[in-house]
Amino acid sequence: MKRLNTIRPYVTAALIGAALFVFAPVPSYAGTKEDLQALKDRVDQLVDMMQRLQSTVDSKMGVLQHLTEQTADNSNRVAAAMDDLQRKLATQNEALSGKVDTAAGQMQSVNDSIDEVKARLAKLDRSIQDLQTQIQNTQQQQQQQTAPSGGGGAPAPGPGAGGGMANNGGGAPAAVPAANPAPPLQETYQAGVRDYNSGKYQVAQSEFQDVVNYYPQDDMAGGAQFYLGEIAYKGQDYANAVKAYNAVLETFPNSSKAPAAQLHKGYALLLMNKKDAGVHELRALIQKHPDKPEAMQARSKLNGMGVRITATAPTRPTE
Repeated sequence: MKRLNTIRPYVTAALIGAALFVFAPVPSYAGTKEDLQALKDRVDQLVDMMQRLQSTVDSKMGVLQHLTEQTADNSNRVAAAMDDLQRKLATQNEALSGKVDTAAGQMQSVNDSIDEVKARLAKLDRSIQDLQTQIQNTQQQQQQQTAPSGGGGAPAPGPGAGGGMANNGGGAPAAVPAANPAPPLQETYQAGVRDYNSGKYQVAQSEFQDVVNYYPQDDMAGGAQFYLGEIAYKGQDYANAVKAYNAVLETFPNSSKAPAAQLHKGYALLLMNKKDAGVHELRALIQKHPDKPEAMQARSKLNGMGVRITATAPTRPTE
């Protein structure tokens, strides 16, 4: 169209010139044969000019049409290339999201293994301390037994002197202290993890609850609280899931389960239609643990929602 607008002034000028040429005044001696022949020659020249002008216009219009077709073809190719690029980007995003989820699962397994090793080391340390205490007590008892008595030089009677077993007056054996009713921490936690991974959520919930009840200050209680939140989350009990995640974040903020607890807390709040609170938790996770896989998942979630990663105002919404 731009080329056609360029040609139009020339066509108009040519038509005006032809009209002036045809209707130009003739001398007073017009009417003779020579004058008519001259007028005919002028008309022939005008027709020839018009034909050449039409040929030029047709040629220009052909070029313009060809350029228009090329432009349309190029636009179609660009559109097709953009569609193909968008499909590739969507496929890559899906693959990346799957890899992030897989990495998060692997990191969780690694964290579980680390927690298990820590628990074993703590148990071994306690066993060593108990053994040292027993050795010290045994040495003290031996020293007391070998120490001379008040004046006769005879050793002090041991706990089994005279009859082999100390009696309470009439010969009945001494009462044995009651055993600790608490279940073993390490075995209970590991059993809960196995049952959780096997889909036995009710059994796992009972085992994790025992860990929390009997060992509330142990680091494994943080992991147990996290799994209690996961069980509630899978059962769509998002309110109790948020409570369990809060227990991890508030009581065990340095636990290896804290980033995952905050991520899943944000998800649970979003599913409870508490968008502001959920977005706040995801942003806080990204700020506190920017290099964790859970932060990558939080960024992906916020981007998918069309929400800015950085909050404009650091206000904490009501959960």
